[in-house]
Amino acid sequence: MKIELRAIIPSDERFLWEMLFQALYTPEGQAPFPRSILDEPDIACYVRGWGRPGDWGLVACDGEVPIGAAWLRLWSGEERGYGYVNSAIPEVSIALLPGYRRQGLGSRMLEAVIAQARKTYPGISLSVVATSPACRLYERFGFRTIGREGESLVMLLKWSACECN
Repeated sequence: MKIELRAIIPSDERFLWEMLFQALYTPEGQAPFPRSILDEPDIACYVRGWGRPGDWGLVACDGEVPIGAAWLRLWSGEERGYGYVNSAIPEVSIALLPGYRRQGLGSRMLEAVIAQARKTYPGISLSVVATSPACRLYERFGFRTIGREGESLVMLLKWSACECN
């Protein structure tokens, strides 16, 4: 299997919505979220209006078929994601289709996003359910928990001075 990573292009927006749905962690034994959750403003904000300043990401493709995505979104004003730290730190979202998980592709995508973010930002943040296996991936990359909101952790990876938590 040869997986290529490429920058997100405008025609990927529909796939980003699918990746946003795939990024919603459901603990084993629980019913998955209904697709209508993507209409909730606090979820939809991760993709709605994609392509604004500060938006950047990549798509993982198996041949021509998109199978995963990782993207950064910079928050400003009142709009904020669950992993918001401040207006200088973008939040990363990452997801793979189920058949491509646990093969190192998430690590590869996260590594590429971090490399790109280092060129512009003092760090990146994310939100993850505390019981999600993804927590171990983020910790391996150096993310540290800086807050907790209900079942979710706010994690930060910082590589330069910033007024972060």
